[in-house]
Amino acid sequence: MSQSPTAPYATTCCIVGGGPAGLMLGYLLARAGIDVMVLEKHADFLRDFRGDTIHPSTLEIMHQLGLLEELLALPHQCAETLHAEIAGRDITLADFTHLPTRCKFIAFMPQWEFLNFLAEKAAVFPEFTLIKSAQVHQLLYDRGQVCGVLAETPEGPVRVRCQLVIGTDGRNSVVREQAMLSSRCFGSPRDVLWMKIAKKPGDPAWSMGHTGPKQNFIMIDRGEYWQCGYSVDKGSFEALQREGLEKFLLQIATIAPFQDHRLQDIVSWDQVKLLSIRIDRLDQWAKPGVLCIGDAAHAMSPIGGVGVNLAIQDAVATANVIIPPLRSQCLQLKHLLRVQRRRSFPTKATQFLQIKMSQRRPKKRQGSGGSRLMARVGNSRWLPRLFGRIIGLGFRRETPKHLAD
Repeated sequence: MSQSPTAPYATTCCIVGGGPAGLMLGYLLARAGIDVMVLEKHADFLRDFRGDTIHPSTLEIMHQLGLLEELLALPHQCAETLHAEIAGRDITLADFTHLPTRCKFIAFMPQWEFLNFLAEKAAVFPEFTLIKSAQVHQLLYDRGQVCGVLAETPEGPVRVRCQLVIGTDGRNSVVREQAMLSSRCFGSPRDVLWMKIAKKPGDPAWSMGHTGPKQNFIMIDRGEYWQCGYSVDKGSFEALQREGLEKFLLQIATIAPFQDHRLQDIVSWDQVKLLSIRIDRLDQWAKPGVLCIGDAAHAMSPIGGVGVNLAIQDAVATANVIIPPLRSQCLQLKHLLRVQRRRSFPTKATQFLQIKMSQRRPKKRQGSGGSRLMARVGNSRWLPRLFGRIIGLGFRRETPKHLAD
């Protein structure tokens, strides 16, 4: 259901942010008969270079919800393995074909397609409301407890009162800031520059892979084009721009598996998008009346493309915990902290691996440790399967409960 924001609203749960976590949680709550409103600051879901990987763990959840066949009817590409080119050798980094799931692959689907799909399925339920172009800027309080939000829309200000506000509004979360939830930042020595390169016959038969020295060039098959990412030192983008686009493209050409002329389609820095990588997490995800999940609770590195799927798992775990107390109107802080306890281990374990993988090695060890590890992966049968399980399933899988059609 869509509404024009012309008057104060009352709902049971207000979700701030219409990303994967927000829309999945909104769908689950509405399906369980809980009134829920999702406020999305943008007018649509159309954005380039968002996390577009749907991992086997998420595909399994879609199967459990009875939505998998319809989802996979949308245009997508499948990757049963992830590859890297090391010293001219094609190595399988992760193998998903042995996972105990219905889908033994990663699905590459534009995130706006996935979000539109979730929004359409949620809209079937009268308990679901989605308001777009709604920029939340303030939390409302009643006797020290969060009881709603204030938002700006093209039609004017909106006041939403509710039992619970959930922040799923990403790493720059307004909910997180307004609730004054403290966090710990682990930094990251790298950023990623994203660009599009047209596909041609004879290109590598990869759905997703890494190539070049230090594996700092990423290729994702988008059907008609490659989505390419180039890993650079953090904060170096402005210096690259000052040196000129031509020099930057020559630098790309030395590591990309393309001939130089393939890069001529990139004629402006506007075609190169900066992703500033940050790894952090909240010390406490909740206060009375408010909870943060997904990137709002724990910003992830793009390593492994796990951020979207970790957020989906957060949403499922949240729904499993809060639906009973919301139904009985007895929600307390202890329920919200139970979500954090449930999702804390997979968050910390994933971030630990991402931090270790992104750390610089001493110069005297560079070129030896990484190469030895890649050689071991390439010569092993079980390491690609292990990495496939970690990337594909994560450290704790969640199963939807409390569903009612």
